[in-house]
Amino acid sequence: MLKYVNTGVVFQEIPDEVTLAINISNCPCHCPGCHSKYLWDDIGVPLTTEALDEFIKKFGVDITCICFMGGDADPEYLCQLATYIHTHYPHYRVGWYSGRLRIAAQANRREFDYIKVGPYIAHLGSLKCKTTNQRLYKLDAGGGFQDITYRFWSR
Repeated sequence: MLKYVNTGVVFQEIPDEVTLAINISNCPCHCPGCHSKYLWDDIGVPLTTEALDEFIKKFGVDITCICFMGGDADPEYLCQLATYIHTHYPHYRVGWYSGRLRIAAQANRREFDYIKVGPYIAHLGSLKCKTTNQRLYKLDAGGGFQDITYRFWSR
């Protein structure tokens, strides 16, 4: 079972979206230079569909996207949560920020409208840097993913 530590409404994680970011704990990636090392620990509250319902009840009119910040410890369950959002709240887009180089094979990538992959490597910079190793992909109408990382570079 995944656990979350906190949430926040953010404006720069996903281009053109007002995003509810859900910070998930027990991150197995342990990226050097991580700015959220507290998420390495197995702490927080279980992330359930009931918790998602409460978030949407609280933030629903203000957001257009829900983004899971982490979840690499249980990608199959994370996909179930994404499916739940798309089924019960189809007007929201769903994102996943993964610290892995690739999305786990057991995860259905098509359940996400946005996927960011890549560990944070300090000397390469964040998505805002042209030298970054991280990539943000957007699901396109044909069911494939388009790299939209460049949209951060002009900000």
